[in-house]
Amino acid sequence: MTEPRELVAAVHARLFRRQPDFIATAPGRVNLIGEHTDYNDGFVLPVAINYYTAVAISRRKDRQICANAMNENSQVILDIDAIMEFDSAHLWSNYLRGVVSELFACGYRLTGADITIFGNVPIGAGLSSSAALEIALIRALTQLSGEPIDGLTAARIGQAAENNFVGCKCGIMDQLIAAHGEANNALLIDCRSLEFRSVLLPKDVDLLVINSNVKRQLVDGEYNLRRQQCEEVARHFSVQALRDVNLDQLSAAAADLGDDDVRRARHVITENQRTLLMAQALPAGDMSQVSELMCASHESMRRDFEITVPAIDTLVEIVRSVIGDCGGVRMTGGGFGGCVIALIPRSQATEVTAEVVARYPSLTGLQPNVFRCSASSGAFVAQDD
Repeated sequence: MTEPRELVAAVHARLFRRQPDFIATAPGRVNLIGEHTDYNDGFVLPVAINYYTAVAISRRKDRQICANAMNENSQVILDIDAIMEFDSAHLWSNYLRGVVSELFACGYRLTGADITIFGNVPIGAGLSSSAALEIALIRALTQLSGEPIDGLTAARIGQAAENNFVGCKCGIMDQLIAAHGEANNALLIDCRSLEFRSVLLPKDVDLLVINSNVKRQLVDGEYNLRRQQCEEVARHFSVQALRDVNLDQLSAAAADLGDDDVRRARHVITENQRTLLMAQALPAGDMSQVSELMCASHESMRRDFEITVPAIDTLVEIVRSVIGDCGGVRMTGGGFGGCVIALIPRSQATEVTAEVVARYPSLTGLQPNVFRCSASSGAFVAQDD
């Protein structure tokens, strides 16, 4: 696997004929459990993974940013004091433009910079390459201008850049785990208060992220519909979000709600409970309960929230057939395609991978991508040697 920090430093030196002043690195992420709970003020349990985006940066004497995206083989030059406009020809640059705009809106001065960007976070695999880029850019730009920034502020600015400039109405989970991830730990995040705590993962456990390569269709419309249904149930109970509703209340009001609304709400309520229980099971090394919770989460997404697809269900069954109750597996992400996350004994990683590669194509006609990950640290900045 290419080491982004080393490669980006070498390319930056070649492009700009000098070493970078700093290199900022931020990781991708995968969510272990807690799906569609974020916008319901609930709980999520993501992990920062050992796939990264690295940003090499050097100070310029003028007020321009010259940025090179190695993955895109593309360069843009920006006047940082000008009003940023969306660039449809260089879509990757809109994350930079959005970050600069939001940093200025928060009072940061910034300085001109030469920038080189490279990442090995797989794009389109649901591992949040966009948040890794945002956080790495924020840390690089503020380090260069000598303006300290804490992780939560960086996460808020990254989310705002994606919401307001790029146009994706994401929550803050991805940016927060990119900023605050810890090696060997997940992060239990309260999406209402934004408080978080570390959750130690069992030793000798691997994270396998398996991309189904299902082409998603109608995702935005279905996502918005699920969100609308959740909000309708919350309004019925006159509460801020489904976080404030329990199963007894939902059952008592079932006759007044549509069947779909009841099932959507039931998923969110039970998924919050599962996420909190998972945060207890992992440090205890209780892989049997981890298996049960991840299985229940997947079935809830399949039956109640109706966001899985046959290929995803097939992947889950293949992995379960190998690991039994020694590990857990479930769909991760927004749904209608995307990835499966498996938390498995390290000794079984090779067997699980081989089984998926052998069986999945014949059952679905699709080729999987398997990423073997570990829980890693969040963003950091280093001065180039």
